[in-house]
Amino acid sequence: MKVDAALVHIPRLRRYARALAGDAALADDLVQDTLERACQKWDLWQPPATASVEQVQKALLSWLLTLMHNLYANQWQQSSRHRTVALDEAQDTPHDPMPRLTLQLDLERALSHLTPQAREVLLLIGMEQFSYGEAAQMLGVPVGTVMSRLSRAREQLRRLMEGERPATTVLRAVK
Repeated sequence: MKVDAALVHIPRLRRYARALAGDAALADDLVQDTLERACQKWDLWQPPATASVEQVQKALLSWLLTLMHNLYANQWQQSSRHRTVALDEAQDTPHDPMPRLTLQLDLERALSHLTPQAREVLLLIGMEQFSYGEAAQMLGVPVGTVMSRLSRAREQLRRLMEGERPATTVLRAVK
C-alpha cells in the first residue's frame, strides 16, 4: 500500500482536527503535520494481514488519528498556555433566524471548555464512531479510562449546553 492511500482520509482527519483544535488554521496545520509524520514513518505502518480492503482502510485511519492525537498532545504540552477560541456570546433575540447556527456555535463553545483529554475521547467515540477499545488503543490508555473520560465529558457537555457556566480553575503559586 502506498502513501497515497492516506489521501482519502483527509476530510475525516480535518473534521477531527477542527473539532479538537477549535480553530480552522490550527486544524489545517495539525492535518499537515500528521500527514508529514505519516510520510516520514510510513515504513512503520503495517496493514493487518488477511484483512479486507475496508479493514485495511479503517486500520490506516486509526493509525493516522493516533499520529494526530500524539502530535496534538505534544503541541499542547509544549505550549506555555492553552489557546482556546473565545466565541462571542450570542445575544438572546426574540426571533432567531438561524437556530442551527446558534446551536452549532454553542456546541463549539462548550467543546472548547472541555479538557483536551475529555474532548479527544468524546470526538473519537461520538463523532468518529470508534469503539471504546479502538479509542483506547489510539490514545494509549486503558478502556476503563476511556469510559470514565467519556462519561465525565458527556455530563460536562450536557451541563454546558444547558447554560451552566464553565468551571474556572484557580491556580495558586507554589514555591
